[in-house]
Amino acid sequence: MASSEKETYRALCHAEVGIPLFSRDWWLDATCGSDRWDALIIEDRGRTLAAMPLYTPLAGIVTMPSYTQTMGPWFAPSADDTKYASALAHRQELAAHLVERLAGRRFFLQNFHHAITDWLPFYWAGYTQTTRYTYLLHAIRDTAALLERMSPNIRRNLTKARDRHGITVRTGVSTDAFLAVQQQTFDRQGITNKQDSRALRRLIEASRSRGQGEIFGGYDAEGRLHAAVFVVWQSSGASYIAGGSDPALRRSGAHALTLWEAVRHTAQFTDTFDLEGSMLRGVERFFREFGGVQTPYFCVRRGQMSLWDRARMKFI
Repeated sequence: MASSEKETYRALCHAEVGIPLFSRDWWLDATCGSDRWDALIIEDRGRTLAAMPLYTPLAGIVTMPSYTQTMGPWFAPSADDTKYASALAHRQELAAHLVERLAGRRFFLQNFHHAITDWLPFYWAGYTQTTRYTYLLHAIRDTAALLERMSPNIRRNLTKARDRHGITVRTGVSTDAFLAVQQQTFDRQGITNKQDSRALRRLIEASRSRGQGEIFGGYDAEGRLHAAVFVVWQSSGASYIAGGSDPALRRSGAHALTLWEAVRHTAQFTDTFDLEGSMLRGVERFFREFGGVQTPYFCVRRGQMSLWDRARMKFI
């Protein structure tokens, strides 16, 4: 893969507002490391028609980096007067070229952005797909409508946190404090966090330095941190990345209030908020009750990662 493709992709990220946040070069630099990702580029007469960033932690391995919901292919927008059938055929042709470029890799796994609704060229080439779900809040500048779409349980939690427990939400939470409360959540659930905390630190630093991310914390009058959430944004949408709550204080409703204030904050930059969703039943219920619209996206894969590859991945 020519390194010039990566530089072309960096230039594309600066020129195209439609590239999703998780596929931006600055995001990939932070989560993957600048030397562990690359990009496939399809061009015609100097114009980029399609692109596909790839996280390549090992030779022959393409997978998803930590704290990154989706990646997948990007296609240049069609002209407004293009017929649907023509546009679809053109994207399928471009996708087929990308599939050809992926040949020879022993393992591939990517979550495609929810805007990618056609994975047929990958299916035809022997890839498989699992449907996953996220939850999207639309028209987030209309707070009255957002509150109306919430379940009564979530609205009660907002009121309880604010009025009964005196929770106030503020920004500027330290990364260490955030990671501590996140770890408390995993400890309470009895699960191991398989994501890379070093990547999360880099993402927090990078997004804050760009004015595109922040940690929001819900504090009581005694200064105790009840809950915290890390969110990022660009003009096309904001996303919940990670969060947690103090197990001893989690009944205060602070997690719901903190997330609510984060959504309200990002409304000055965008009109859509991706709650990220989850395949875990309890987490899915929380985001569904927050008023999000269930939205499918594709996890596309091919091949197997060997035990040796898995062992090596732990030391990256």
